[in-house]
Amino acid sequence: MTAVEPKSDQATITVHNPATGAVSGTVPIDDAETVAAKARELRLFQPEWEAIGPRGRKVWMRKWQDWVLDNADHLTEVLMSETGKSRGDASLEPVTIADAINYWANNAEEFLADRHPKAHTPLFKVKKLTTVFRPYPVVGMIEPWNFPLAMLALDLVPALAAGAAVLLKPSEVTPLSAVELVRGWNEIGAPPILKLATGYGATGASVIANADYVHFTGSTATGRKVAVACAERLIPFSLELGGKDPAIVLADADIDRAANGIAWGGMFNSGQVCISVERVFVEAPVYNEFVAKLTEKVRAVQQGQEQSGFKYDTGAMATPAQRDIVERHVKEAVAGGAKVLTGGKPTGVGTFFEPTVLADVDPSMTCIAEETFGPTLPVIKVADEEEAIRLANDSQYGLSASVWTGSSERGDRVARRLEVGAVNINDALANVFCPGLPMGGWKESGIGYRGGGAAGLIKFCRQQAITEPRLPTQKSEMMWYSSTKKQNRFALAAMRAFAGHGKRRFGRGKKG
Repeated sequence: MTAVEPKSDQATITVHNPATGAVSGTVPIDDAETVAAKARELRLFQPEWEAIGPRGRKVWMRKWQDWVLDNADHLTEVLMSETGKSRGDASLEPVTIADAINYWANNAEEFLADRHPKAHTPLFKVKKLTTVFRPYPVVGMIEPWNFPLAMLALDLVPALAAGAAVLLKPSEVTPLSAVELVRGWNEIGAPPILKLATGYGATGASVIANADYVHFTGSTATGRKVAVACAERLIPFSLELGGKDPAIVLADADIDRAANGIAWGGMFNSGQVCISVERVFVEAPVYNEFVAKLTEKVRAVQQGQEQSGFKYDTGAMATPAQRDIVERHVKEAVAGGAKVLTGGKPTGVGTFFEPTVLADVDPSMTCIAEETFGPTLPVIKVADEEEAIRLANDSQYGLSASVWTGSSERGDRVARRLEVGAVNINDALANVFCPGLPMGGWKESGIGYRGGGAAGLIKFCRQQAITEPRLPTQKSEMMWYSSTKKQNRFALAAMRAFAGHGKRRFGRGKKG
């Protein structure tokens, strides 16, 4: 993902529609003092938000959900205006927010309930053991431009459900939909525990400086900087970074389904998805058939900027810089001997880049080695399953993958050998819509996980251990300094009896 840098004297950000160049709106650039003041206000109100508990928070989140659904058309229009998305792609995001609210609000009480682990030895059965989950007071979130609302469904919603206050920094490229979402929170009269910090990198740095926990979604390069900044403050963080997700098409696959699914997985949101299909490895016996069907599907993708209705499948690239990366990758592939079967160039209108299929691609090409983040599908012929797995794993990234096969057993076998955080068998992108599953990257694709059921809330919490006597207390315990030698020896003998096995439990067995 590319970033945008401000001018030195800039006080506001003017947002443009990348498809048309038209001005969509403006937001202020929050300086360090403004961000710090917002964080202080969040800290004032967060204890009350935590104190009302999951049931109390559910009431407000349900009202917010209603607002999102009632204003879904408006949110979709705002998204289209700042991203250049098609209506179909944009309209998914408000519904995704509503779905996330439904899941996390309904399950928060169960997920955050005190836990009472079993005593590991009979000696501790006299103690009541409790794990308590307490939210971080202020969670800082720095989110990307590719899904200005949907990303908040993955991060913002569970953080609020956990009881944290959130300081949200949207991308400088697409801040307008986040402005609307926060406006909705305020309009329903919800507690003031959600605030927006708009600006460039310096604003994001201020968010990190004032947060107790940070979640960042974006490029691997920027993620490294975020990790360093958090480490210097000794605060926890999670990172969802770049991807170069492979699809493996095996000879026994349903080729029609594979072509349909991979076309969607590569072209959805103009390929600007961290888990989009970016590399395709196809077993030799079905290579020609698959490439022909994939090309047919991609060629049929309707691309454009619509005023009303659902005419187009996909829209523009979010920034000229990102479009230029896509163009460079395609040109370098062609120069190296790859063939463009459809697409292959910018349209000359806005930031649109044609949906593209590349054949006869070599694994050393930049379109295979680097994250493209655009509407391209480079296809490589492989001899067999082993070569497909080897090439799929030959990457600095490890976010997700897909495996296409007619055998459930084979699909599971291949999935378990891939070095990625998620694998979809005979599907694409499906895991991201399942909050009960963890979403996280291996290698340089990130640190930590989203979702995963209860873990998705607990990540935004500090864990507290509490012990309490179950029996009437005595003035002294056997291991305390007031104990006699006899009491001490008895306690040690009891500990040994439960710690060892066989004769060693009783001080017998080999010695020395």
